[in-house]
Amino acid sequence: MRTAGKIVSVKRAAALRAALKKSGKTAVFTNGCFDLLHAGHVYSLEKARSLGDFLFLGLNSDASVRRLKGPSRPINKAGDRAVVLAALAAVDAVVVFSEDTPLKLIKALRPDILVKGADYRNATVVGAEYAGRVALIPLLKGRSTTGLAAKLSKK
Repeated sequence: MRTAGKIVSVKRAAALRAALKKSGKTAVFTNGCFDLLHAGHVYSLEKARSLGDFLFLGLNSDASVRRLKGPSRPINKAGDRAVVLAALAAVDAVVVFSEDTPLKLIKALRPDILVKGADYRNATVVGAEYAGRVALIPLLKGRSTTGLAAKLSKK
């Protein structure tokens, strides 16, 4: 699979970040579960990528998603979610992390721009102090994985 080269370890991501910094390129970071990919995800990833030269995507592991979303989640396993996300042109690197928050990953990468959805506030964005700045991307109304999962469970 051609997407496999975009799915990287924390160590490889840190090396990529160092190379970006050395060449004066802007590193952007965002994260999430991305359990059922939908238009809202694609919109926010494209907006995030437009803010810089390289987009790192932190992806919650299966155990992390279960702790955050409950025992019925994730619907798709981390490996599958990583492949789908890596196939998107907007995403330059996918890093799976097992903690409930991406704090350790953000500390390792120290991105120039940390991106979250506008449902967050700057004061509540985990790892904000380790990024150059925080950018909040507007959400597409009516698009959510939780909503999709609820619809599927009723069928």
